[in-house]
Amino acid sequence: MPDAFTVLWTQDTCRALRKAGREGERPPVAFSGTHQSLPAWSTARAGDEVYALLVQQREVFVVSRMRVVDQERGECCGAAPENWGDPGFPGHLDWSALGAGGCGATAVHVDATPVRFDLPIPGERLGELTWRNQRGRVRGLKYVVDGRLERLVSLQGFYRLTPESADELAALVGP
Repeated sequence: MPDAFTVLWTQDTCRALRKAGREGERPPVAFSGTHQSLPAWSTARAGDEVYALLVQQREVFVVSRMRVVDQERGECCGAAPENWGDPGFPGHLDWSALGAGGCGATAVHVDATPVRFDLPIPGERLGELTWRNQRGRVRGLKYVVDGRLERLVSLQGFYRLTPESADELAALVGP
């Protein structure tokens, strides 16, 4: 059975997507990295779902649901850079805001829903979301006050959802 994860897209990332006119478009790729500024998707496998989240004015939004296709550098990625000044993924320049230039960035090809910024997770559900680590320990979202997220630190990273929370987000996003 596939797993589901969350990844936080920053205000800067989402601003760059808006500026580039990517709202309403389906990203074909996301990027994994080796630095905390670009979370590692190393635990995701083909078929897993990843929910990109945005925190704006203490509300949490689902920006896109992405199903992982593969984590291989394909022909679509373009030539690998020959020196530091070359773009890392010239075939995906349209989506470079998702981290193509990040430290140790690798391409994660996805089948995604269109990027949107108008799908909030209801405040009464926010405190009920849970994640589990590889040892099976379950944790909730910290710093939820009156249905609003006071600090986003517990969303920063790449985290595996519990099946119940994955179902909750799937129902919110729809088919």
